[in-house]
Amino acid sequence: MIAGFIITGNNNKPVVVRGIGPSLSAFGISGVLLNPVLELRNSNSSLFTNDDWKDTQQTLIEGTLFQPSDDRESVIFITLAPAAYTATLTGQNNTAGVGLVEVYDHDSSVDSQLGNISTRGFVQAGNNVMIGGFILGGSQTSGRIAIRGIGPSLSQFGLNNVLADPTLELHDANGATLIANDDWTDDPVSAALLTANGLALQNQKESGIFTSLQAGSFTAILAGKNGGVGIGLVEIYNLK
Repeated sequence: MIAGFIITGNNNKPVVVRGIGPSLSAFGISGVLLNPVLELRNSNSSLFTNDDWKDTQQTLIEGTLFQPSDDRESVIFITLAPAAYTATLTGQNNTAGVGLVEVYDHDSSVDSQLGNISTRGFVQAGNNVMIGGFILGGSQTSGRIAIRGIGPSLSQFGLNNVLADPTLELHDANGATLIANDDWTDDPVSAALLTANGLALQNQKESGIFTSLQAGSFTAILAGKNGGVGIGLVEIYNLK
């Protein structure tokens, strides 16, 4: 699983990145990633790798909200300059399973922000679709949010078995569906706003949502139409 994020603004941003696997079983999820390994990279090189969270930064993490419930899970605490970054979640010894990558803004008072988060992975059917959760901070009373579900255009990067026809759903904290989209041009208003902000999709079958949201927790679900499976990418942009 590849999780990208972009820090925008003028100052370095303290962030916490977590790779979760075993503790997901507490939520009724089967086939979890038993021993996650997390690597953080910038555009040029690897910045930090963590297997078990106690290995390297235990004193920074222990006793905080970011301490995982399982010692095999991974955490990276780091301060980053405004730029694009990638967090890669794998299983130790090439094991596989359901995993979760999380990125947290650790100091919202700093003059920079998490302007984009994204996740690329293999989208399956049923309960194994791609789930992109995000929290719009309480100090931001209303945010302009763009969400994109990408599949076919990933083939230009040499990826095979891409998600042929992505669908997107945006859910609130109670699980209610706020917006659903199949082809991104289905909603002309949303499509026009995506285009105006430089976020037009490359393929007609890809999905896009442009909306305003109050502060809170939300979930974007990327799936394949009619149960389709394949490699997909979900992107979430905070455009303020």
